Amino acid sequence: MKKKITIAIDGYSSCGKSTMAKDLAKEIGYVYIDTGAMYRAVTFYALQHHLFKEDGTIETSALEDQIPAIHIRFQRDSQTGAPRTFLNGKCVEREIRSLEVSAHVSQIAALPAVRQALVAQQQAMGKDKGIVMDGRDIGTAVFPDAELKIFVTARADVRAKRRYDELKAKNMPADYQAIYDNIQQRDEIDTHRQMNPLRKADDAIELDNSDMTIEEQKKWLLQHYLDAASR
Repeated sequence: MKKKITIAIDGYSSCGKSTMAKDLAKEIGYVYIDTGAMYRAVTFYALQHHLFKEDGTIETSALEDQIPAIHIRFQRDSQTGAPRTFLNGKCVEREIRSLEVSAHVSQIAALPAVRQALVAQQQAMGKDKGIVMDGRDIGTAVFPDAELKIFVTARADVRAKRRYDELKAKNMPADYQAIYDNIQQRDEIDTHRQMNPLRKADDAIELDNSDMTIEEQKKWLLQHYLDAASR
């Protein structure tokens, strides 16, 4: 008999973590939590409230003061079944995927006060297990005792092309070189931030999906879930 477990999927930006996690959660009947969307929502909030200075740095103390007023929740779309991100009661799913948000999200995610607040929310969401959560520090900081940890990576050029295609499919502005540069910048910030940097947990299974199809990924991930849930 399969037990309820916690599945943590970490990895670099634009590796397809969210797609993998959503598909797996839907197939096995688990709750999917997109932690990246949470950090994007805080970033969007900071942009909307002019909390970035002209030189690109953050009005850190002002943002920290406003964190209690930032409420993020997820709601499943009744027509598509896809999860949507709500910021203070408003759906911001499209806005948080913009290149402007992408360009600033790693800075926001590096702030200890932001990480502390969102990690606490994430742990509360997953206290009953039966969840698939993806992000940068799920297996190392949010759920270090998760029964299944996956660390996803792919070549930077492959990730940039995927992100470019995703934006074009949504009829959003897309510039391949700008996306590629942003991915490299985010990798640098994510792996070198002071609090909970992006790294592979010692007991995580690594997946390089540079040359895999979505179907191959789904089959690979499902098998590892079945193995972990049967232990």
